[in-house]
Amino acid sequence: MTGQKTRLDALRTSVGRLRGIVEPLADDAIVESAYPTEWTIAQVMSHLGSGAVILQRGLEDQLAGSTTPDDFAPGVWDEWNARTPRAQVDDGLAADRAFLAALDAVSAEQREAFSFAMGPLSVDFDGFVGLRLNEHAFHTWDIEVTLDAAATIPTMIAERVVDNLGLITRFTAKPSDGPATIDIRTTAPQRHFTLELTADGAVLAPAAGDTSAADLELPAEALARLVYGRLDPAHAPAFVGSLALVERLRAAFPGP
Repeated sequence: MTGQKTRLDALRTSVGRLRGIVEPLADDAIVESAYPTEWTIAQVMSHLGSGAVILQRGLEDQLAGSTTPDDFAPGVWDEWNARTPRAQVDDGLAADRAFLAALDAVSAEQREAFSFAMGPLSVDFDGFVGLRLNEHAFHTWDIEVTLDAAATIPTMIAERVVDNLGLITRFTAKPSDGPATIDIRTTAPQRHFTLELTADGAVLAPAAGDTSAADLELPAEALARLVYGRLDPAHAPAFVGSLALVERLRAAFPGP
């Protein structure tokens, strides 16, 4: 239960941060490009808002023992895509808060029994919260970094996200030209991983507790952004390791 509460705390912090960043923006600001330049800030908010509606319906259906109709998500996307930029932002913030409230309302007994299938994944309640937290943290950064080029993912959130990267890496990595084993250490918080680049993609796992020098050392939030394709040279912190290695990892994790 402790881990579940901690991820909810991190998500609650991220929801509050997003509101503080986006709510003051004027109409002309929300139609500016976000970090994925093919999306505006309003469209990022539409993505977060529609995602909140879809996940909340999935949560409610799972708790009720029901099956969400296959056409529900496409209908939600169409509805949100048709909204004005201002509505995408305002409704996105409202849906974000509503989904967080729905998560908070799940009882301890319901959390213990919870299982949610998403494509090939099946996650418990903590994993379900983690999926939303990851998406929320990175899309909040996508908006914030356009307003502050030095923006990073706060440590309190990054420490929850970095521990979920092993799952995400399997889906974000591109096949490698050649196999490689890379020792990675992070700061804020301290973590130690082994990254295996393969012809099929990549596998990231906690490393054995040896004391050898790492091939790459960087802040945990930067590793998380790297795996999500958000560590371009203009938004990279100082790191210990070779630039050639970082460039190879950027190619392995191209992101959006």
